[in-house]
Amino acid sequence: MSTYVWNYLQEYHEERADILDAVETVFESGQLILGKSVESFEREFAAYHALPHCVGVDNGTNAIVLGLQALGIGPGDEVITVSNTAAPTVVAIDAVGATPVFVDVRAEDYLMDTTRIEAAITPRTRCLLPVHLYGQCVEMRPVLELAERHGLRVLEDCAQAHGARHHGTLAGTMGHAAAFSFYPTKVLGAYGDGGATVTADPEVDANLRRLRYYGMEQQYYVVRTPGHNSRLDEVQAEILRRKLRRLDAYIAGRREVARRYEEGLGDIPGLVLPTLAEGNDHVHYVYVVRHPERDRVIEALDAYDIHLNVSYRWPVHTMTGFAHLGYGKGSLPVTERLADEIFSLPMYPSLTADTQDKVISALRSVLDA
Repeated sequence: MSTYVWNYLQEYHEERADILDAVETVFESGQLILGKSVESFEREFAAYHALPHCVGVDNGTNAIVLGLQALGIGPGDEVITVSNTAAPTVVAIDAVGATPVFVDVRAEDYLMDTTRIEAAITPRTRCLLPVHLYGQCVEMRPVLELAERHGLRVLEDCAQAHGARHHGTLAGTMGHAAAFSFYPTKVLGAYGDGGATVTADPEVDANLRRLRYYGMEQQYYVVRTPGHNSRLDEVQAEILRRKLRRLDAYIAGRREVARRYEEGLGDIPGLVLPTLAEGNDHVHYVYVVRHPERDRVIEALDAYDIHLNVSYRWPVHTMTGFAHLGYGKGSLPVTERLADEIFSLPMYPSLTADTQDKVISALRSVLDA
């Protein structure tokens, strides 16, 4: 059987009865759009984060788009973020008419290098968008201090950090708002697309609710623009409600997979395993390792029927779609170097020990060759 970075089937077989009951619950409810399941999930996801507000939307990208717009970010503004991220982070900034400004990342943990933020701030800077990457948080104290000093908004990208903590504080609760994705691969994943934006600010919450529903506060009456059709689906919301109750168990499972990798791979020369940043509790959304011969390793593992991803092979600033931003080769040296070396090993809580042992054994064979 082929081994891939992610596979939902084992989880589905284990949780099938609950997942199908969630679908049946929605279909029998008589409400398919913005009904009780969305309301309940929003309330429960907010409570998990000890926040008063959560607004469910159709995907993680729009969670960022609506989050930026709800914070007042738009054309002419600059948003400081990183290039070592999934492209949707930056696509969302572009979608609201703002300009992404990149800072480099730290070589040891691949997270935003917060020492570089202040030099990137200009009179047009309106927002800082830290990406809690791969399952652990950016160092937030300097981010929040700079935002306070310069009058900036902070939107956390938590698409890869459900349940992660930074000095005991949950990802998504430190900025003015935070965006989450529930794409199926995520730590808390739906069985399709989904997203949410959380906030402690009632005005931001009101903006988000108008933005996701055409700019309306009541049916058929638009009170502000822009408006979107960006609603979390009832079926996905009900599935997410059920899975939210198991989120801490999913995280524990991921940490056990990470522990087995550390035990099985920690002594291989040239292979760099993930580093836990100070004060962080890692949820291991993906298990990203480094090797100077990355492409050779991935190709060799294909022969063992093990197929791996790179998160991410192309830094956003090097993509032709963002060439107009003017970041030439060498402008973000750490990000660019990492892109040549990083790759992801299989990581999901239902990954069996036997399958993981197969990956470890094959990787050891390839790197010992």
